[in-house]
Amino acid sequence: MPKLKTHSGAKKRFKLTKTGKLKRAKAFKSHILNKKTTKRKRSLRQGTYADKTNVGAIKLLLPNHK
Repeated sequence: MPKLKTHSGAKKRFKLTKTGKLKRAKAFKSHILNKKTTKRKRSLRQGTYADKTNVGAIKLLLPNHK
């Protein structure tokens, strides 16, 4: 069996916590920020966890991060 490679995009976007949850950044914070309220932009700074329906697929992309 060949070695499994980690997906380059996934390793930049997701971090695995000790409990096995996947941390991710929130979307919609890169451009067109004029029309977004300060409160909304501030809340987008905080990270969040990936949805449980996507965790299985993301973990397949990160085989060496256990």
